[in-house]
Amino acid sequence: MTDPSSQTRVVIVDDHAMFRRGVRAELEAAGDGVVEVVAEAADVDEAVTLIATHRPDVVLLDVHLPGGGGAEVMRRGPASDAAGAAPRYLALSVSDAAEDVIGTIRGGARGYVTKTITGPELVSAIGRVADGDAVFSPRLAGFVLDAFAGSIEMAAVDEDLDRLTEREREVMQLIARGYAYKEVAKELFISIKTVETHMSSVLRKLQLSSRHELTRWASDRRLL
Repeated sequence: MTDPSSQTRVVIVDDHAMFRRGVRAELEAAGDGVVEVVAEAADVDEAVTLIATHRPDVVLLDVHLPGGGGAEVMRRGPASDAAGAAPRYLALSVSDAAEDVIGTIRGGARGYVTKTITGPELVSAIGRVADGDAVFSPRLAGFVLDAFAGSIEMAAVDEDLDRLTEREREVMQLIARGYAYKEVAKELFISIKTVETHMSSVLRKLQLSSRHELTRWASDRRLL
């Protein structure tokens, strides 16, 4: 029987209930009792409240959320308690764009992994973050090193992406990588019609005319 005091207590923050349930199931199956999911939140306000109430060891945090995004959760989250302990944040996102990764780390996250991660890998990442390590999916570590070394100019990336909503950014990245509309709809839990609407808006805001131009635009900015 696992000693409860040795468990890593986790709050899952994601606006998709189906995804939260899937992550919980993966952690329960792969965690072998070392990870305990104590709460789930769907938006910024709920996340801030539950984190303050449960004081988890690790917050598994989506980057794009209703109410301000993952960075807003970290900004409003509780400070250290009387013993000097504070929740550590691990981003778990469909996005692997440099702008999202670097912005999230600057906001206070200890790590950033993508939703292609396996259950055992996620359990390991949570444990490492709880111990104070920094954890990244392999390709993402280069973004962070490049950014803090000054070889990525984030101002230019931000200016273009600021024209898009959070959902438009997600659609843009998947389309630019070659996903079909049906695949994007499945990945983001939205309808094909909604994907088409977002895609039209993305092309209009970025003054592009085709998927090919969008892919080249995203590749030039290291967003793929």
